[in-house]
This record gives sequence, structure tokens and C-alpha cells, in this order.
Amino acid sequence: MTTPRAQNAPRALSLEILCRVLENARLLTPEQHREAVVRQDKERAKVLRAKTGVARTRRRGAEEPVHPAEVLVAMGFGAGGDPRFPLTERTIMQALAADVGLPFIDLDPLELDAKLAPQYLSRPFAKKHGALVIAADPTTVTVAVSDPLDAQLADDIRTYVKREPKTVLATPSDVGRLIAEFYGFRGAVTAAAEEIASPGVDIGNLERYVQLKRVEEIDAADSHVVSAVEYLLNYALDQRASDVHFEPRRDQSMVRMRIDGVLHRVHSLPKVVHPAVISRIKTLARLDIAEKRRAQDGRIKMARGDREVELRVSTVSVAFGEKLVLRVFDPEVMVRDLADIGLLPEQLVPIERAIARTSGLVLVTGPTGSGKTSTLYATLRAVASPEINVVTIEDPIEIVLEELNQIAVQPKIGLTFPEALRTVLRQDPDVIMVGEIRDSETATIAAQAALTGHLVIATLHTNDAPTGVTRLLELGVDPFVLASTLVCVAAQRLLRLVCPDCRVETFLLRDQMAMLGVDVDALDAGGDFRELMVPEGEGCVRCRNTGLYGRTGVFEVMEVDDKIRRMISVGASAKEMMRQARDDGLMTLREGAIKKLARGLTTFSEVLRVTTEA
Repeated sequence: MTTPRAQNAPRALSLEILCRVLENARLLTPEQHREAVVRQDKERAKVLRAKTGVARTRRRGAEEPVHPAEVLVAMGFGAGGDPRFPLTERTIMQALAADVGLPFIDLDPLELDAKLAPQYLSRPFAKKHGALVIAADPTTVTVAVSDPLDAQLADDIRTYVKREPKTVLATPSDVGRLIAEFYGFRGAVTAAAEEIASPGVDIGNLERYVQLKRVEEIDAADSHVVSAVEYLLNYALDQRASDVHFEPRRDQSMVRMRIDGVLHRVHSLPKVVHPAVISRIKTLARLDIAEKRRAQDGRIKMARGDREVELRVSTVSVAFGEKLVLRVFDPEVMVRDLADIGLLPEQLVPIERAIARTSGLVLVTGPTGSGKTSTLYATLRAVASPEINVVTIEDPIEIVLEELNQIAVQPKIGLTFPEALRTVLRQDPDVIMVGEIRDSETATIAAQAALTGHLVIATLHTNDAPTGVTRLLELGVDPFVLASTLVCVAAQRLLRLVCPDCRVETFLLRDQMAMLGVDVDALDAGGDFRELMVPEGEGCVRCRNTGLYGRTGVFEVMEVDDKIRRMISVGASAKEMMRQARDDGLMTLREGAIKKLARGLTTFSEVLRVTTEA
């Protein structure tokens, strides 16, 4: 491990040294440098309080380490004095890496071997020095550090590891987060495997938790299986995962998480730990831990700090054991206002007009995983008020909202969708939400409810808006009744957004525009049109090298007017209704996605993936 100074090198990175480096790199002005020196103690206390909940630990010298880069970021300086470009840890550490002549890397947990670090360095040592072993060979170890001036670290590694250290620089946040993740989770899993392999462990008696601890709050006194589950749930929430899969294989167990609609392999567990982890989650969900052959469903309501999250638990027996899937319903992600789910202004107006009515049928259509649930809840939140009785029929209840009267379908006791809908009609409802129209009976009752003076909002599995109409007709809804009640049909998909951290500008070529169905000749009226600038993601740690981060809805909203009603009455096809709707100004899914592309929100390939030609 090399250090930037040979003889009189400082033994640790200080804020003063870091400020000089940034000033030389023109990332910090002399005035900002002087201000940073004056404010450093106050800002360090703030950072420490954010990390631990206290500004100072009781034992002198036992304080949580606070990196000078974290202190500078907390000050909110703009790079070179420009407030448009705030100083980030990444920018600071890249400048430091260039100054000391070390490579800088972004640490991606999915690309690293989590078992490696604990093999070479103890957790107290790694935490004290901010050092993480990320690679090793017979003679060297590669260590990611956040303090390149820690000369003692190299000597200690040579002494205890008996290998020559190679140093790379990373942000202190990345190093600290992965130390907590790798040492905490992997240590818990290893200890759990050893514990379970020994006699006398009763998995069914593990302690119940409903309060999810943060990673830094999990301590060694907790059961190892409990700790492992806590780490996994924290990681899922931090990564915005919508689903967590625990999949038993022949020799091990896989943990995969669906993030922005794509499954990522996150961890592998020893096969002996898998039943214990499944039992722990089943205990939290109040499921029968002794039943491993029959499929089971349950719910967990977790609280982490002031944040509450609903988890839906589903288990099923597969070839190598019991598979469990957690569906994560995070209110921060799922419960949004109508204006925030991706509707364009010209699409929002007809939906607001439809839900403002006192009666009628409003449909939200799309395949599984297209965001229909989020749209439903956004719609219900828009209409809910103390003067309105809103009743939902769901299978199961996705997110519990106090302002709604939510009913869970229970076929085992005869409470099916049709039966629940009949019951609801006797409960003096103003607005009825049907989670999914699956059969002829539900479709007919929903349409009749809309006809008798109720606003009914329901979902349906169809690819576009006009097909939603024909699907209801196929289910046996009388054409006259449907024409009289249907108000609006909204089809939707989820479109991934360009990652803001690795976003670059590129050009959409004529051939690509032609693939999207854009009339290039019309745009090229002057004869000098060549290409169009659009965003693209290069790939980074934040987006897992996909170039995409987060999702938004893309919609096709068909408002049912007199022309469409006449077509419904005579049994017109979906294609005919689509042509009429297009003539009336309907924006297709593809056209809505292209608008988001033109506004710099998504990419060309994502538009092609999500949408089809109208």
C-alpha cells in the first residue's frame, strides 16, 4: 500500500489537508476553505448525530469515525463556489485519489464477494480503519479505503494478513455501508449455520419482531437468524426492492430481489440456514411453521423508525424445499398523488373528470406488474373525504389506508368478489373499488352497481384501453349496460427512468426514430434535420450498471364519449374503437413513452421494450 508522502506524511486525513487538495483542484474556493475550518466541529457533530443518534459517545476515543469528506458534504458547498454543482463524496474522493495517485472505484455489493472481507480483517479493525478487502490472491490483498494517509493500516495488514496490500480509494459512505453489510449479514448467516447444525435449536421459538432495526442497531445479542433476516429486510428497503425471493437449490439457497422490475441475485445462503430463515419470516407473518407442503399467504407490517412498510408473504413447496416470496408495499413508493404517478397533463384531465362523477365505471388495465395498484390507490386518495364512503374489495389488501373501508376476499369462508360486492352494495357506498374483475359474475355486478348510482373503479388484465371494453363484453356484460356506465379506461405500463448519476446525452438517429413510428419526413421539412438529442445511462453503482433508476407510469387514457358508446352498443371491435379514439385525440402508450423520451426522462431502448405499436 503506497501513501502520497514518504517521510513526514500525516498519519490520518484531516479536513485541512482535504480542503487544500480540493482548493488545488479548483473544487473549493479559499473562502469556502476558511469557512470549512471554522465550521468543522459543529458539522462533524451533526454528521455523528445523524449516524448514531447522539453527538458524542460516552467513552472518550470511542466515537464513531467521521470522515472529513462527510463533513464537507454536510456543509452544502457548491463545487468551485457554484451552487448548481454541489460537492458530493464521490467528487471529493475522486479529487483526493488523483492527488495521492491511487485509483478510485465505485463499490458495487453485487459485484463483490461478501465472504472475502471477514476472512482477512476483523470487524473492529475494518471499522476503525475504514478498510474493506475486496480481492485477494496468494501474495496480495486489494483493500478499499477512504483514508489514503493511514500508513499504519498497511503495516498492520502486512503483519496480520501476511500479504502485500494494494490500495484503492472509495467513498466513506460506500466503505462504511459495505462493512456493516458484509460483516453483519455474513457473520449472522455463518453463526446461524453453526447454531442450527448443533442440537437443541427450536426454530419455532425465535423471538417475534414487528419493529425493524436499522443495520447499525443490530447487535450481537440478537439471534443469528433474526439478525440475518433483519439485514436482508433493511437491504431490500434501501434498494427499493418490490419483491424478495428466497429460493432453495440443491446445495444452497438463493436470495434475489426485484428492483425496478428486474431480478438481481443478491446473496447465497448455506442450505442449512434456509429453513431457519423461512421459519423466521413465517413466524413474523403468523403462518404455520410446521406446514411446509401446503402454500400459505400472510402479511407483515414492519416499522423502521417512522417509516411503516407492508410485506405480503407467500410460500410454496418446490423441488428442493420451501420457496418464499416477500412482496414489499412501501407507502413512499406506492401511495402517491395522481399528479405524481406519470400521467401527462392532457391525460390527467379526463381521469379527474371521470372520478369527479357520482356514478359510472372507471377501468385501469394492464398486465401484472404494470403499476395498476399504485394508480388505484392514487385515485382513491383523490376521491376520499369525510363526506364520501369509499369501500374497497381486494385480494389481498395491498396497502392499509385508514380513510378507506377495505375488505379482503376470503374464498374459504365464501367471501368471494361477487359476494363481497353484493354485501358492499348494502353498506351505503359512494365509491367502490374492485381489486380485479376476474369472472363474469363480478363484471356484471360491477356494471350494475355503476348503473345504480355508484362510482366503481376496477382493474382488468388487458393490453390496451379499447381491449378493456371488449373484455368486459366477453365476460357477459350487457352492451347497453356497459355503454351506459363506462366513463373512462386507462391502460398503463411502467417505464424505467434514466439514472441521474450516470446520465449522458446521446443522439436519436433517423433509423431509430423510424422504429418508434415518428414521421421523420415531416420533421425534416427544411432538409437539414439529422438527429435528436436524448438521454442515456452509462451505468454506475447506483443503478447496477443498467443506466436506469426508478420507474414512472406511461398511460393510454380513453374517455368514453357518445361515439364510443354507440360503438359499444353495436359490438364494435377493439380496433374500430381504437381508430375512433385516435381520431378523438387518444395518446397511445407508445406516443406517451416517446413524449417522456423527448423530455429526457427515459431511453430509446426502454421505450421499445415497454410499448408496442398502436
